[in-house]
Amino acid sequence: MNIQIGGYFAEPQRRAAYAYYEPRFKAGKCPPGLAKKHNGCMPPGQAKKWRMGSPLPHDVVYYPVPNSVAVQIGLPPAGYKYVRVAADILMIAVGTSMVVDAIEDLGRF
Repeated sequence: MNIQIGGYFAEPQRRAAYAYYEPRFKAGKCPPGLAKKHNGCMPPGQAKKWRMGSPLPHDVVYYPVPNSVAVQIGLPPAGYKYVRVAADILMIAVGTSMVVDAIEDLGRF
């Protein structure tokens, strides 16, 4: 399967991801000081450090995407995985951690 940089996620996947994360961000799952910044609960100094088509920097903290979200947006192709960085879901290559596509700004509400 040939995956184009920035060409994997489509509108249905974006809607499914936003539907899962919207209530969590609105429910205040973010410290009050960060919530009012409207930047996806990103701590100061943690501005977007990843770039599409480049490996995820080693100092970027990422979290697994819950299985229920992965199923809703479609399991990643073999050799790829989904991770959440701040308020973004990234699809990265397993061996190189190259960022292939993203659903950005889940905390935009």
